[in-house]
Amino acid sequence: MGRRNETNRLAHKKKVDNKKRKEQEAKNSLKEKRKAILNKMNKEQTNES
Repeated sequence: MGRRNETNRLAHKKKVDNKKRKEQEAKNSLKEKRKAILNKMNKEQTNES
């Protein structure tokens, strides 16, 4: 599949954009999970003190 024609070029762009978006969402999801875990651990530590 060459990307010289408009249809193929747009299909490739859509595919690449979706891949980038998916990677970014996964990265943000992990970041949120880590943040939640850290907050939970910090609350437990302050309650123990």
